[in-house]
Amino acid sequence: MIKDMTAGNPTKLILKFAVPLLIGNIFQQLYQISDIIIVGRLIGINALAAVGASAPIFFVVILVTLGFTGGLTVITAQRFGAKDAEGVRKSVTHSLTAALGLSLIMTIFLITFMRKLLQLMNVPAEIMEDAYNFMIVLSYSLIMIVGYNLLSGFIRALGDSKTPLYFLIFSTILNIILNFCLIYFLNFGVVGSAIGTAIAMTFSAVSCMIYMRKKYPLLRIRKQDWKLDRKYMMAHLNIAIPMAIQFSILSLGLMFVQSVCNSFGADTIAAFTAALRIEQLATQPMVALGIAMATYTAQNCGAGMIGRIRTGVQNSSLISLSFSIFIALLVRFVGEGMVGIFIEGENPIIIDTARQYLNISTLFYFFLGQIFIYRNTLQGMGDSIIPLIAGIMELVMRSFAAAYLAPKLGYVGICYAGPIAWIAASSVVFIGYIVTIRKLSHRRSKLAIKWKAQKIQPMPHKINLESTPAE
Repeated sequence: MIKDMTAGNPTKLILKFAVPLLIGNIFQQLYQISDIIIVGRLIGINALAAVGASAPIFFVVILVTLGFTGGLTVITAQRFGAKDAEGVRKSVTHSLTAALGLSLIMTIFLITFMRKLLQLMNVPAEIMEDAYNFMIVLSYSLIMIVGYNLLSGFIRALGDSKTPLYFLIFSTILNIILNFCLIYFLNFGVVGSAIGTAIAMTFSAVSCMIYMRKKYPLLRIRKQDWKLDRKYMMAHLNIAIPMAIQFSILSLGLMFVQSVCNSFGADTIAAFTAALRIEQLATQPMVALGIAMATYTAQNCGAGMIGRIRTGVQNSSLISLSFSIFIALLVRFVGEGMVGIFIEGENPIIIDTARQYLNISTLFYFFLGQIFIYRNTLQGMGDSIIPLIAGIMELVMRSFAAAYLAPKLGYVGICYAGPIAWIAASSVVFIGYIVTIRKLSHRRSKLAIKWKAQKIQPMPHKINLESTPAE
């Protein structure tokens, strides 16, 4: 259901929007976790290490596509907040065109250079072929992954966070069933996991497209909406490209850390992989809150309601603080037990290595939570430069930890890479938010004076966005 987030209690709106996102994010993590569990328990430690060693490359791809599609749909949400139905439809067509171009370029690049990328990642020879085959299958399915991210982003831009959730839940269940069948019954090995994921993501993308066409008249495209407007396309790309770069910089830092970790051997790779999956699952409440802030901010920015943005950020920041404390305590109590789920039989070395990472990283979850709040708020306001600077800071600090601390402290140095990067990036986005919101407030005040002097109404006449006619 379409939801206008420019009216009503900010905290209730954000939390109500975030809950389906949280459930969806958890199921999306189950996508990856189910792969790890099924591969680790049904095939073995080397297969688990193969998936884990190559995962940062796929993580780069996912983050780049998320950043790019997220930047495109910022314009969609802003046009929705401004009650501009034509602008919403044009945003959809321009976003689809841009996303198709990105997916084709990235697919060709990955297929051409995958083996070289894995070699740069220091993937051990004994797991190289499994890692390569796993990634090639996922590379061919990239267009569907981009498609799902973009289509679900359109739906969320209109204030509906529930519909993408339903498709995601079903496709996650489908993914688990397919992975188990392809690996256990058909003996497809690691490739079976990739094929199952590709089929499930294809289902999600197609389902979103059909549902949008039937249920959202506002998103039904007219022939004239496909006419390319260079300025309008640049408005989208001016946000999408820096966000994609920002996310790619973040993922490059993770790749560098993983490449150093890969040099410690299969057991350490398996432990690090399991610990990261647990952390990614545990921090989803903070991720969901941040994504909710992006849509909330974009709609209110489009409507010129700067005060509502301030209120939403303050309340969300406090909520994120509470989440970070609770999650840190929870992971410390149950994290060690969860590591055993990923491997067959007792392996004290892997469990102890994973626990060591979790015990360090949980102390710094507060900074990670604040990154999600302020980064997404800045992106919702159309500011992609400050988040990009924060991403560069993350890359620098992660690389420092991997290159300087790991040789001196060993695996412990890798464990501190994330926390050091979180502290640096959270400082950048917080200061950037303060500067940006003050600039917007000042600009809004000047416009209000101008409107008053010329007796101009500040907001356009509202239209019924749900019943917009379509051809």
